[in-house]
Amino acid sequence: MESSRLASAQDLEVLTALGEQARAEMRPKRGGDVLARLDVHASAVDDRMAQALADQSSVVAVGMVDEAPVAYGLMVVTEAADGSTHAVIEELFVEPEARSVGVGESLADLLLGIAAERGAIGVDSLALPGDRATKNFFESRGMVARAIIVHRRVGDR
Repeated sequence: MESSRLASAQDLEVLTALGEQARAEMRPKRGGDVLARLDVHASAVDDRMAQALADQSSVVAVGMVDEAPVAYGLMVVTEAADGSTHAVIEELFVEPEARSVGVGESLADLLLGIAAERGAIGVDSLALPGDRATKNFFESRGMVARAIIVHRRVGDR
């Protein structure tokens, strides 16, 4: 049975492992190399998770199959420039073997519900270009593209 719950400090080890796995899976995807270079938390995923667990503006959740943690989500809820509340699902990952059984949906619904409880008028997240599964997943939760970020390499790098 799939379920989701808020994470606690006792989940730090599994959150770190899942966060590292998410980053490794993202790198070879189109756009993933740029995202990896911009990820200030890549070398210290454990610190990222510990800080998020301690930060009142962050929501960290764990997705489970039976009692086994197989997914996580990290959302930040902040005040926008206009004074409204806005949420960003910065990280959401489900182990490949646990996909398509409802864990991701449970996790996203938990995060979206908390965003609504906190008064957010919108929730953003990111899908890499060409990652149709992620795009479809977010669309199934009612989220649609609102911007496209473009990039071009310059120089010999």
